[in-house]
Amino acid sequence: MSSGQVVRTDAAAHAANPEQAGPTAEQLRRAIVTGAVGSALEYYDFAMYGLASALVFNRVFFASLGTTAGLLASFATFGAGFLARPLGGLFFGSLGDRKGRKFVLLATVTLMGVATTLIGALPTGPIGAVLLVALRLLQGFGAGAEQTGAATLMAEMAPVKRRGYYAALPFVGIFAGLTLATFTFKILQSSMSPDELLAWGWRVPFLASIVLIGMAIWIRLRLKESPVFEQLERKHEVIGAPMRLMLRKGRRPLIATTLMRLAETGGSTIYTAVAIAYLSNFVSVQQHLPRAQLDAIGTRAVLIASLLSIFTTPLFGALTDRVGRLPVYRVGAVFSVVWAIPAWWMISTADPFWVTLALVGGFSFGANSMLGSQCAHFAELFGNRYRYSGVALSRELGALLAGGLAPILGLFLVSLSGGRFWVMGVYMATLAVLTVIGTLLSTETRLRDLTDLDDAVGAGSADGYAREAAAVARG
Repeated sequence: MSSGQVVRTDAAAHAANPEQAGPTAEQLRRAIVTGAVGSALEYYDFAMYGLASALVFNRVFFASLGTTAGLLASFATFGAGFLARPLGGLFFGSLGDRKGRKFVLLATVTLMGVATTLIGALPTGPIGAVLLVALRLLQGFGAGAEQTGAATLMAEMAPVKRRGYYAALPFVGIFAGLTLATFTFKILQSSMSPDELLAWGWRVPFLASIVLIGMAIWIRLRLKESPVFEQLERKHEVIGAPMRLMLRKGRRPLIATTLMRLAETGGSTIYTAVAIAYLSNFVSVQQHLPRAQLDAIGTRAVLIASLLSIFTTPLFGALTDRVGRLPVYRVGAVFSVVWAIPAWWMISTADPFWVTLALVGGFSFGANSMLGSQCAHFAELFGNRYRYSGVALSRELGALLAGGLAPILGLFLVSLSGGRFWVMGVYMATLAVLTVIGTLLSTETRLRDLTDLDDAVGAGSADGYAREAAAVARG
């Protein structure tokens, strides 16, 4: 596309292709449900593993290493899953651009679910630790394209003027899964002794994930393929090496989206699992408080923040349909910079009110204002031939850097400082500054035509596109 050419909006595309019918209301509902159930399973896995890393695995698999080393080893296995996610993104992303969104969504949810269930059957000790890492790698490999598939499919099926809202709806499943996992751990903490929890209780939620697997597979078998991908097939525009083409033509949106993921996924991890680990392993020592008491405070705060996120994420998505993707994303990133150090001071007080406020601000509002914007924005940035590949790789590179390595490095720096709260605050603020830079490399994409084969960034005149999008929005 030449530099002076205007990027098409979806309304203009529909006028050029009137025979292309949109999905029915039933197909749209099914896409929302299948995305939400898959996201629920992924984040049930994610949250359950994160909570177990903070509260259980260091004492079950790595007890011989001592408190701090055992905690770091536990979170290293957590991070191992993130190491596999870019590989899963490469593999399944390319597959999604060649075989379709539905095929990949079915494969990823099955792989993740089986790995999660098997974690509940592991032996303890060194052999169990090795198998734990192996299953965590399988979890991460499957997760590498799960959320991407849900977001891409929903963005491609949603009504154009409400794409931000509809694309965010499957991600409600994230917080349903996170809430379910946290609530399950809360019940286990209150219904059994710490010794029983360490001996066998922690296994129950992992084994129970088989129920979610069955639901997700059943729903996804009945899912309709994305109409945007079907159009690619009809026009014989599906290519054999979408990832290679994306790496050659889509480097700028790839860099922008990877940076934009840092504060969102970093905030999601740091304001949940890492916050609980900090309370349990550092604040409990500093303030001479029972570890179980701080575990309960942290778990309850995560539960409240997760419940609120069920509502805040789609609301932020809907807001992007009115004011644009980038303004909402950028405000969320700047807020995360400002909030970081005060939030970690609040967490260090061990006061239930302040801890909850810190997590609600950092997670429910800061991280999820970016997530609500991201759901449609990332899909809109990449061209149609390699959209799945581009979104998958950028999301999972960001997940590796901020979700996998960030907790380990952050906890290591905190341990070197003697548990000082401001270290994690500065660390979180740094991730958010990098995300602000990412938004400056991106461009506004609201109302973009998703059948366009070129990327939004550098594909045409940003000013001309903005004028056309505004004209379409006015009707």
